[in-house]
Amino acid sequence: MALSKSVVSPPQLENRIWDPAETMPRDQLRALQIHRLRETVAHAMRVPFYQQAFQKTGITPGAIRTLEDLRRLPFTVKNDLREHYPLGLLAVPRTQIARIHGSTGTTGKPTFVAYTYKDLQTWADLCARFLVAGGLRPEHTVHIAFGYGLFTGGFGLHYGVERVGAAIVPASAGNTSRQIDLIRDLEANVLVGTPSYSLYLADVCQQRGIDPRELPLEYAHFGGEPWTEDMRVEIERELNLAAFNNYGLSEVIGPGVSGECFVRDGMHIQEDHFIVECLDPDTLEPVPEGERGELVITALTKEAMPMIRYRTRDIASLNSAPCPCGRTTIKMSRITGRTDDMFIIRGVNVFPSQIEEALLRVEGTTPHYQIEINRPNALDEVTVRVEIRPQDFSDMMAKMQALKQRIAREIQQVAGIRANVELVDPHTLERFAGKAKRVLDNREKASG
Repeated sequence: MALSKSVVSPPQLENRIWDPAETMPRDQLRALQIHRLRETVAHAMRVPFYQQAFQKTGITPGAIRTLEDLRRLPFTVKNDLREHYPLGLLAVPRTQIARIHGSTGTTGKPTFVAYTYKDLQTWADLCARFLVAGGLRPEHTVHIAFGYGLFTGGFGLHYGVERVGAAIVPASAGNTSRQIDLIRDLEANVLVGTPSYSLYLADVCQQRGIDPRELPLEYAHFGGEPWTEDMRVEIERELNLAAFNNYGLSEVIGPGVSGECFVRDGMHIQEDHFIVECLDPDTLEPVPEGERGELVITALTKEAMPMIRYRTRDIASLNSAPCPCGRTTIKMSRITGRTDDMFIIRGVNVFPSQIEEALLRVEGTTPHYQIEINRPNALDEVTVRVEIRPQDFSDMMAKMQALKQRIAREIQQVAGIRANVELVDPHTLERFAGKAKRVLDNREKASG
């Protein structure tokens, strides 16, 4: 029998704090950051890569007197990890490594990150913070639909849930029909995975004649890919739950860098463990608060592999306004894209999330879409294929044409580009158990 529940809405969410450090006064937090930054620089000098970089700038631990001195430190980029493959940035003996995660990426060598036992404990605590902020309680059962393996998402959330004391169903990715059965039979209250996979799960429910709103899920914690506020509304409508955003990346620690509280107006950065800068990706100068820039992260408490001023390529903004939840940490916006997944169409910078935002503004569309870019005659052309809800399909050509025009207008308004719009049948675009792949850029193939 299907389980029913009342709709969870933001005003009903509890304000719960896991660690008193989340409410530390700003002056104390700043002093702690400076102290930990000095320790991190000293620790990083055990790594030949950082030792050489510091010598070039003349920086020493004793030279760190204010947080502004952070800007004297060198940047670290993903290619640095590849050039020192596999574990050339290790700052501890191999005997102290407790676990290794990594990311294969789409090009080049994989990148590996190592953890000491203390690193793993820190990671679990950081994940526990945002999980509790997003409604997790010890009596809950959590269904984890992230893949378990080198990817940090599954294990990071797993041990964060354990730290809180809730039960875990480590379902991993794939076999969606079976996952639905597990959620129903084991009465899972919380879903962990990517936002795009949650909508696929809702689709499979409907194909099986199951109302996804009748699943026992109450909360969801999503990460692994950028998603819009409109997509949150869609997910909450489809699954009748409260969805929370969190952020992290394997090079820095994994999930746990930041996460939403019950207010859900930005993700609180765990500033006692990370310093986050927001820089213009071209000039590498700080952008004004509230403006979008590239996030650059310094990890303050990592033992195995210290990471200093890591260029994430993720685009977001920062907000230091006080939060009603009582946390004193600065907040970051959701990720609006990456500098390396941004595409340029006739001089206009476009992120896939902008296309998604435009689509979800139009009644009748779904968050399932694909962007294809071609250059047939020296000019870029963009085609956006979007699935339409079954009830919105019509045999009347005029009605479908009007829908396409509405979508094209929204895309131009939000993203600033003209796009060809193709309406496709429900369930015809590929679904992904992990991160969604939205863009097919054929321009390099054409030029090659």
